[in-house]
Order: sequence, then structure tokens, then C-alpha cells
Amino acid sequence: MKGFVTAKVTLAMLMAAIVDAKIYERCELALKLERAGLNSFKGYTVGDWMCMAHYESGFDTSFVDHNPDGSSEYGIFQLNSAWWCDNGITPTQNLCHMDCHDLLNRHLLDDILCARQVVSSQNGMTAWDSWIRHCYGHDLSEWLKGCNMHAKHDSKKINS
Repeated sequence: MKGFVTAKVTLAMLMAAIVDAKIYERCELALKLERAGLNSFKGYTVGDWMCMAHYESGFDTSFVDHNPDGSSEYGIFQLNSAWWCDNGITPTQNLCHMDCHDLLNRHLLDDILCARQVVSSQNGMTAWDSWIRHCYGHDLSEWLKGCNMHAKHDSKKINS
């Protein structure tokens, strides 16, 4: 019975988050990221962030992906429950000191603050495999084309 109640509460929380979720349009998200100070943060451009977020979540704040190790990744930047947030299910370092379900709504400030912490770590954007595969070393100016922005286009180069 206790497991059923826990499942019901978790489902209710997810449904509430989905109601407040959003799939951002490209330019709308780019402007938000620029205004949040992500352009040139640790040497990465808004194009880096846009490319990574596209391949991680399709700009969908409600996206959750489950990993073979039992952890899950949450929100627009797919922040992992083993390291960055607490999903109440799997063991976590919870380095961003937050509930993973808080990453599933349209409000991006907590997502951005945690993602900044990820990028500030030793791995930088290489923490996201999708950034390495799809964004690193590529022309990222297309992510900002037509968005009426003044963001830098040159990405930071990682040391190989």
C-alpha cells in the first residue's frame, strides 16, 4: 500500500510539472540564455548552450531520460540525478542542492544556475556527450541566426 501511495504522489508531482512545462522556440530560448549571462560564460557561447540543449531535450523542459545505471536526467539541460539533483529515488551527490522535479517546469533560472555549476566543474561542456558529438568544433552560428542577438559566435576549444 505504501508503494502505491508513493507512486501516486510521484505521478501527481510529474503531472503538475508537465502542466507548467514548455517547449521553447529557438530564438526565445537563445534570448533567455543570453539575458541569463550564459554568453561567454567559461568561454562558451549561447550557440554552445543552444546546440547542447537541442540535442539533450529538444528544448523541452519536461523531458526526462532514464539511464541503465538507474539515474535519470531532467529538464532542458538533462541534469543527472546521480550528481546534480535529488529525484528521491536514486543515490545522489545533489551538487546543485535541488529536487530534480524542479527542473521540469518553464522556469529556467534553477536549470541555468545548476548548468552553470556543471560547466564550472572540471569537465566544462564535455559533461554532455551530445555537446561533444554534435556541437564541439562545429559552426554554431546557425543556432542564433535570425534571433536579433549580439552574442559571440566563437566557441571555446577544449583541450584534447
